[in-house]
Amino acid sequence: MFTFYSLSVHSQENDTLPYQLYKDRLVLFTDVGFNSAPFSITDNFKLGVKKLQYKNNIRTTLGFGVAYKWFALRIGFALPGNIKAESRFGNTEYFDVGLKFNIKQVFTTVNLRNYRGYVIKDEYKWNDSLSSLTPNGIYPNINATSISANVWWFKSKEFNIHAVLGRVGHYLKPAKTWYFKTSLNYFGLNNTEGSIVPQSLSDSTDRSNASTIGALDLGVIPGYAYVNRINNWQFAVFGGLGGVIQNKFYTTSGKTRSFLGIAPRVDFRLLGGYSKPSYFILLNTEFDFKTVKIQNLQYNQTFYTIKLVVGVRIRTKNSKKEFREKEIKDNAN
Repeated sequence: MFTFYSLSVHSQENDTLPYQLYKDRLVLFTDVGFNSAPFSITDNFKLGVKKLQYKNNIRTTLGFGVAYKWFALRIGFALPGNIKAESRFGNTEYFDVGLKFNIKQVFTTVNLRNYRGYVIKDEYKWNDSLSSLTPNGIYPNINATSISANVWWFKSKEFNIHAVLGRVGHYLKPAKTWYFKTSLNYFGLNNTEGSIVPQSLSDSTDRSNASTIGALDLGVIPGYAYVNRINNWQFAVFGGLGGVIQNKFYTTSGKTRSFLGIAPRVDFRLLGGYSKPSYFILLNTEFDFKTVKIQNLQYNQTFYTIKLVVGVRIRTKNSKKEFREKEIKDNAN
């Protein structure tokens, strides 16, 4: 199940700003898409294997939302059934909940994600019990979890996150800004029935027999954001590169070893679509890259979301009054 709640504080706009917010309109929207969280583990495993790629099955998600003035709410859920065949990719259970809000030039997100049920892609290449017809090893008890809190501070006052996201407003001309993102994350893997790496590949080292691998990290990512709208087509891109201080760990036979280190972090987000005052159609993508390196073991994971959002902005009494006042003002000029 996926549930999203958003609380926001809108800034006042005027004729000199590059965006338009429809804060007095009732915004109704729906979205359809999917979430995924594949990961890989690299090490010098037995049988000459260097890299294991773990994939989760994918379900379609459906959401419904409403926004008016300072309030916004979205409730969503995963539809029954997996997109990929369960005979090849198993079954994945999802839990995903998030909170988003902003005050002036600060935008904050808090997310909890959990995926249970993975396969190792093309395990048949080293596992004789599998074949090209059933190529993937299925591991229903492998669990991936991410808890993250992120805060973006945008330098330019012309960069309004609500107009960028496109639901309660849109841009009228280009805008760009430098930004800083602070990030606090806890993420990791665990297998309730044994080690994350199959026993046939494990050696005597503790890390290759780990039932839990994860990290707690804190860092800052500087970046750059750009948004534009041309002939009602709006697009925005965020890109940043930074680093985190990381407490990384693994657990074997009930004993946990931890290490302190640093790790790179990438911030990337791409949005685009068609927006007019009365309706909008948007494609929204989010990518959250995670990485841990413990001795020769490298763990990389990407939590990502891709969804199509369709909505309408319905005029209320307040918005009609505002429209008439603006029309009178424009005629007087």
